[in-house]
Amino acid sequence: MRIIIAPAKKMVTDTDSFAADGLPQFLEQTEGLKATLQGMSPKELQALWKCSDSIARLNIERLEQMDLHRNLTPAVMAYEGIQYRYMAPGVMETAHLNYLRAHLRILSGFYGLLRPFDGVTPYRLEMQARLPVNGCRNLYQFWGDRLARQLASETSLVLNLASKEYSKSVEPHLPESVQFITCTFGEWKDGKVIEKGTQCKMARGQMVRWLAEHNITDAADIQVFDQLDYQFQPSLSTGGHKVFLKTAP
Repeated sequence: MRIIIAPAKKMVTDTDSFAADGLPQFLEQTEGLKATLQGMSPKELQALWKCSDSIARLNIERLEQMDLHRNLTPAVMAYEGIQYRYMAPGVMETAHLNYLRAHLRILSGFYGLLRPFDGVTPYRLEMQARLPVNGCRNLYQFWGDRLARQLASETSLVLNLASKEYSKSVEPHLPESVQFITCTFGEWKDGKVIEKGTQCKMARGQMVRWLAEHNITDAADIQVFDQLDYQFQPSLSTGGHKVFLKTAP
């Protein structure tokens, strides 16, 4: 089983707590993206990033000094979003970190597909960014089926805990031999499932932690998840879509 999750916009550098296992698999492609970004003006970069002046200044400085080979932070420790805070890899036991090594993969607009202890440097580039590169209109075209082919070479089961922005870089390209299961976390309100962004991120991070703590590798065991008051809803679920709700219909 491979678990796919999205990255976070906020990143940190921490070269002391954990050592990186190695470099990302698609570093050649990342070097090309880096060169494209470095060839853009500050105004073009801020428009691409859709961010404030202060965030643009920070990331332009990062881009100017970017080294993809030195002073790297393990990917799972580098991202600081809500999902990663609930996953809390920094306080995991060794066995749980080894589970992440084996089963967790992080999708990235800049790095493509990351193993959790691949060494990364802070960057800003969302998968949905409209960045023309190498004759491609955007990053979905740029990455094409590379990420799906890599996952398919590793597993016959992909558990999708990523946002749609990121999961659609993989799902359309997977062969039929690979089972793709998406988890939805929501509440039942006015006769339908309502998803809230922050709570979804919390639940995704908590599920990754729970999967690691229980060494889950079988699709049937996923529905036992009951953290943060979520309960599996068999009547709303299918083989490829598992629904967890705080309030049952």
